[in-house]
Amino acid sequence: MDKKNSVFIATSLDGYIADKNGGIDWLHSILNPDNDDMGYVEFTNGIDALVMGRTTFETVVGFDVPWPYNKPVFVLSNKLKEIPEPHKDKAFLVNGTLTEILEQIHRKGYGRLYIDGGTTIRNFLKEDLIDEMVLTTIPILLGGGSSLFGDLPNELNFELIGTKTFLNQISQRHYKRKK
Repeated sequence: MDKKNSVFIATSLDGYIADKNGGIDWLHSILNPDNDDMGYVEFTNGIDALVMGRTTFETVVGFDVPWPYNKPVFVLSNKLKEIPEPHKDKAFLVNGTLTEILEQIHRKGYGRLYIDGGTTIRNFLKEDLIDEMVLTTIPILLGGGSSLFGDLPNELNFELIGTKTFLNQISQRHYKRKK
């Protein structure tokens, strides 16, 4: 089984993934009249499942839209006791160490994973469990909020394997972990 842990996320110029109030409206600060998905569909076609934290899951559930994923979603949580009824067949609670969680998910046959949510991404990085990152930068300075990156026990080297520009404003960089 091909195993890979990937990040696909947007940040502000100053590296935040949510503003000081936890908001993400700034993600739409650049007009996108043709609804360019900026590679998201292609990216998700290459994954088997998603792994996200409880906060990200609750944020997604709170959006007034149909469930946006067509792949299984594994929710990391020690607080959440069960997945809400409408999402029970689409999302699954997992807990334990990240290594144990990955083993559980891999045993179910899912190898190529989309790691989503600030805390979850930071925790995977702390344990050097991210293989690639696609970072899309929106040209706005938020001046504070939820940072994508945090303290790491060791430096992690990545190599740039591609750069794209969308809407003449938004840059997207694709990095692969150098081991």
